[in-house]
Amino acid sequence: MTDSPLSTRELYDRFVIPTYGRFDLQLVRGEGCAVWDESGRRYLDFGAGIAVTSVGHGHPRVVSVMREQLGKLVHTSNLYYTRPQALLAELLVRLVVPDSDVEGRGKAFFCNSGAEANEALYKLARKFGNEGQSPAPRHAAGELRESLPYRREIITMLGSFHGRTLGGISATGQEKVKKGFEPMVEGFVHVPFNDGPELLAAVQAPGTVAILLEPVQGEGGVNVASPEFLRQARGLCDQHGLLLMFDEVQCGLGRTGDWCGWKSILGTDEVLPDAVSWAKGIAGGFPLGAIWVSSRPVRLKNGASIPLCDLLGPGTHGTTFGGTPLVCAGALEVLSVIEDEGLLENARVLGVYAREALEGLRSPLIREVRGLGLMLAFELATDFAERAGLDGRRPASLFLVDALHQEGLLTVPSGAQAVRWLPPLNVSRAEIDEAAAIVGRVLARLESRAEE
Repeated sequence: MTDSPLSTRELYDRFVIPTYGRFDLQLVRGEGCAVWDESGRRYLDFGAGIAVTSVGHGHPRVVSVMREQLGKLVHTSNLYYTRPQALLAELLVRLVVPDSDVEGRGKAFFCNSGAEANEALYKLARKFGNEGQSPAPRHAAGELRESLPYRREIITMLGSFHGRTLGGISATGQEKVKKGFEPMVEGFVHVPFNDGPELLAAVQAPGTVAILLEPVQGEGGVNVASPEFLRQARGLCDQHGLLLMFDEVQCGLGRTGDWCGWKSILGTDEVLPDAVSWAKGIAGGFPLGAIWVSSRPVRLKNGASIPLCDLLGPGTHGTTFGGTPLVCAGALEVLSVIEDEGLLENARVLGVYAREALEGLRSPLIREVRGLGLMLAFELATDFAERAGLDGRRPASLFLVDALHQEGLLTVPSGAQAVRWLPPLNVSRAEIDEAAAIVGRVLARLESRAEE
């Protein structure tokens, strides 16, 4: 292979399908919390590949382990056993259920991405609803209601995001991702996030089989579930014999200051879901998705009883590249770095520091700062375009993210009005100060432009 006389941008324009509206940056290398473009300019990376590079770019421990594994075994079929995958599965079970003896506390499955992890959850729920015995369904008042021979409907939240597959966009509670891809996959119902009465009403439909929610919505604007909503979801699933499934693709494995985002919200282990999906930061930049499934007993229609984590048996689901020894070795080291370097505590403490830094800007162009740990968003004022002297043709979030790029800060838009901070979990106070100063300068310049 030889290089091309075309620029990187020209190569993309000619040969890459335009599924992304890309910013005009050509990045070539990264180190820690910074990246550099082709001209050698440095940028502070507060997007981290959208919460992916959880221990920063080029962490020496991860690089060393991956190099060693490259020389041993990169890939083999999942028809065989490999130790890195087995060790990673054990670790994930321990992170969800931190008992000394985790036997019988669930199992893991590995795939390639968050969308695939969520697809595995949909299939788990379908199989549970089709092959498991339906409990006698009851209304909140206790009276019996209609029963169906199968249950297939999964309740998800408005504002949610569960991936770009057909199943993922059907599950997602945002109309913009569905346009042009109709008809949607059947079996999903959306209710308002954090709305207990609406969730209660939806759960009582006879075909309901599961509730799927993000404890912290990422693409929807970094909206945090209330403790009461999580408790209610668990209680309703217990009452009606449903599965409670958490999408922690963006908020899981350290991002909120705990291994599990829902535990950051509740502060306890009182709520345990039946299944969880992960991806993004699990392997620090290498493609890996995973799910954990509990061992709760499932009584089948033939009278047998098996653990939920064994419901997807041989031939029901699979993957070619999921859980390769290379990627699992990297993921094990990423999670070890988070543990050894105290990055859960760093996310908790510096998450508060970062939030206070943004609030301390006291800019009239920021309406609200919200989030948990190092998963933060600042929502722009509803009249941002008017205040900043813009024509309003481009979403405010995209305009501001572009302006921050020009000052050397990478951030991530979240909808039309919010901008996310998702730095590596080992970000420093100095780097947060630098990022806040850049945001402050850009907003001050926009305010002064409006006054001219």
